[in-house]
Amino acid sequence: MTSEQPPAERETIAVSEADIDEAIEACDGDLRATIKALLVGQQYLEIALEMSRQEASWGYVRGRPSRRLRALEG
Repeated sequence: MTSEQPPAERETIAVSEADIDEAIEACDGDLRATIKALLVGQQYLEIALEMSRQEASWGYVRGRPSRRLRALEG
């Protein structure tokens, strides 16, 4: 059993018309380019989230700071 909330209980993310217009404008009005950019960004965030989950798991299991943090401190 996971600790995720059911979709109805999750906080709604507000995206305004201005946000949508800004994304389209950033891609010079090209809707396909806008969608592609958003999908690439989503994939990047999913990869970063998975890396964070793996790093957190390693640290919690071992009960000590991550390898990356120790390398930065040293």
